[in-house]
Amino acid sequence: MEDLTLLSGRQWIANQEDSSILEDCSKVPVIENHVCNRCGSKVECKLPSGKLYCRACIGLGRANEGDLLIRCHRKVAFPELSDGGMTWRGQLTPLQQQISDKLVINFKQKQNSLVHAVTGAGKTEMLFQLIAECMKKGKRACIATPRIDVVNELFPRFEVAFAEIGIGKYHGREHQEPNLDQLTICTTHHLLKFYEAFDLLVIDEVDSFPYAGNEQLHFAAKNAVKKDGVRVYLTATPTDDLLAEVKQGKIQILKLNRRFHGGLLPVPREKLFIKPFLNRQGQIHVNLLSEIIKVVKSKHPLLIFIPRIEQIQVYLAALRKKLANDNVKIAGVHAQDPQRIEKVAAFRQRKYDILLTTTILERGVTFKNVWVIIVAADDPIYTAASLVQIAGRVGRAKDDKTGLVLYCYHRYTKNIRISIKQIKEMNK
Repeated sequence: MEDLTLLSGRQWIANQEDSSILEDCSKVPVIENHVCNRCGSKVECKLPSGKLYCRACIGLGRANEGDLLIRCHRKVAFPELSDGGMTWRGQLTPLQQQISDKLVINFKQKQNSLVHAVTGAGKTEMLFQLIAECMKKGKRACIATPRIDVVNELFPRFEVAFAEIGIGKYHGREHQEPNLDQLTICTTHHLLKFYEAFDLLVIDEVDSFPYAGNEQLHFAAKNAVKKDGVRVYLTATPTDDLLAEVKQGKIQILKLNRRFHGGLLPVPREKLFIKPFLNRQGQIHVNLLSEIIKVVKSKHPLLIFIPRIEQIQVYLAALRKKLANDNVKIAGVHAQDPQRIEKVAAFRQRKYDILLTTTILERGVTFKNVWVIIVAADDPIYTAASLVQIAGRVGRAKDDKTGLVLYCYHRYTKNIRISIKQIKEMNK
């Protein structure tokens, strides 16, 4: 009999011929009544043979009608560590400690929680005590987030904070199957590989694309947790659906309206432009260039948010041409960039002065002393929530609590107005 211990809490697809009898495993049809049991999507596509298959989760391997979904229920005992494996010796602020203590209480009482905390409040550090409590009991935890960049940001921090436990990191750029880790840090898409695996599931940046409004990923998150498991949601901008669950008593909300250093959120400056940001000759607007040069002279690293991937190279060329004599190092990054991880790391190490980016860096990442300019802040791609998140990249350090957030726009939109209103309200 094959030892399936390492596959505990996993689910995978096998065809009828390959699905031998496996101890501690259950089998269900991968497609049943036109629904995919792996991702929960309605199945309508057919192969030339006439068999149904699921397009929604095809990235994990094709789910064909007639195939089986194998789910491993093998029980695994992790060591019960007296300190939960936590090696972090930092100190929380009194307000952070209140949230941290309440998360532990809710975990013990099997109560789901929503942590609604401003950007830069120190949500990661507030999780440490909760994760340690889970590890103390010999239980299994997962921290999932919609964005690869956030996984890469969280993993080294937890490696340092929990040096005594095994931690796994999984996302689409890490080409490996999940192992039997006591703590897993992954993208929400990777939750589709698990079934009733975790005693604790934390979803960071729960309002972020692609998780927000994605029924497939919500289905995955529901299935990845054990029946008596606990969920914790983290965000600075909760969705209406989450707030509705709070009202229904399904989730307890925990609020923190102060950054860990006690500073206020930077209120964005606004700048109206009449002419295009880039003209037909590829020349950048003189007023926009002036604002960029001011930041360069201040010696602050600058994130410039551009609404469309195809515009990144155009702005990059225009800026490199204008700043060629100033020895300014500039790069651009977007979701499809094969060097995305390396460029973000290089910007963090101050190897670039300016990084042009799309909304992939709107949240969950920290760059010391960074300032931000949003080009075309009136573009529909920028929701009020995403504008709040982008503004939240600034002023996160103890020694640099303020900074520039500049909205550049042609039209003063509802989302611009709401985002500024929300930031001011959070500062009260």
